Amino acid sequence: MASSSSALLRRTRHLSTAVATASATNVTNSASMTISKAKSKLRTEHDTDKALDIYSTVKANYSASSPGSAHHAQQITVRRLAKSHRFSEIEALIESHKSDPRITDEHFLSSLIKSYGIAGMFEQALNTYNQMEALKTPRSALSFNALLTACLNTKNFDRAPLLFDEMPAKYRFRPDEYSYGILVKSFCDAGKPELAIDKLKEMDKKGIQISGITYTSIIHSLYKKGNPTEAEKIWDEMVNRGCLIDVAANNVRLMNAVDGDPENIKSMIEEMSNAALKPDTISYNYLMTCYCKKGMMKEAKEVYEKLEEHCCQPNAATFRTLLFYLCKNEQFETGYKVFKHSVKVNKIPDFNTLKHLVEGLAKKSRTKDAKGMIRTMRKKFPPNLLVAWSKLENELGLASNAIDPAREARS
Repeated sequence: MASSSSALLRRTRHLSTAVATASATNVTNSASMTISKAKSKLRTEHDTDKALDIYSTVKANYSASSPGSAHHAQQITVRRLAKSHRFSEIEALIESHKSDPRITDEHFLSSLIKSYGIAGMFEQALNTYNQMEALKTPRSALSFNALLTACLNTKNFDRAPLLFDEMPAKYRFRPDEYSYGILVKSFCDAGKPELAIDKLKEMDKKGIQISGITYTSIIHSLYKKGNPTEAEKIWDEMVNRGCLIDVAANNVRLMNAVDGDPENIKSMIEEMSNAALKPDTISYNYLMTCYCKKGMMKEAKEVYEKLEEHCCQPNAATFRTLLFYLCKNEQFETGYKVFKHSVKVNKIPDFNTLKHLVEGLAKKSRTKDAKGMIRTMRKKFPPNLLVAWSKLENELGLASNAIDPAREARS
């Protein structure tokens, strides 16, 4: 425990003083690693300590990078830490930025609030918002929207309307259309689309523009609640208002059709193309899922294999869905090929999905492939994220030597 505390203290000090005390060597490394390269490395680096080292380089060269890129790198790092439940280090990292002279810039401070939200640390996000006077940071809807977004990311949906009533009156600023859009989404994510519809009426009275994104949130929520008739009414209202009907809005309708006839989804995708809207990976995922649910695995694989023809790339959901249904249909050899593709493009599915594949390969005496999967996971992830894999390896008799997962996580 003492060793762990010392390590945290050393890393906290490093994060807090990275800009001021970067050595000549660090400066050279910073110059050689562009912010773009750092972000790319962060996206593919699952070892949390290595991700922190990469981010330290970004932080040391913060002034030379664009604010948007630096904030993005920060959020990727926070996600890595949160996945490993290293919340003390997240707080150390974010708090270290409060001594930066740019803390008086509202965009800069808002990025810290958003990062706390991404980590699921709402109280710290709220505390940062409440510190703005002490930090001499001006207030507007910008930072308020970051706080509302933190409500969504931490699933504190009921806090959003309370903050909406409290903060603008307390600090004397006016919420903008994005504030209202986030509030509407909080009602939708809480499963209360009727309250979101009421808020649309209020926005109308106040002359606040309603975007297609806001309408889409309500349509999505209505479909999820099993109310397609009301969802179509809201869709018609969105169309009649002349709102931009984008790919995301169409994908919500595809989502509702996923349990139906695949030909219907194919027609809807064709309609999107005819309307000069380019269907994206999510659009084709719904078609693939529809085929999978109907047991039409050949057609599902064709959708997956032709993604690049449509200028799309498979995402994590593509691999997760296809692998699940391939395993369900005991197509483990094909599943292994799909898994290797997911590794190549750094979109590896979750443990629960891959567990079925390893078990299936072992069951079909494809021991070499099963062991190959586990070796790959060991290369990609640090020991603390591999406890479940070690247990499975032992249960299936794939380990050359018995391994204590708890001991492995501590080593």
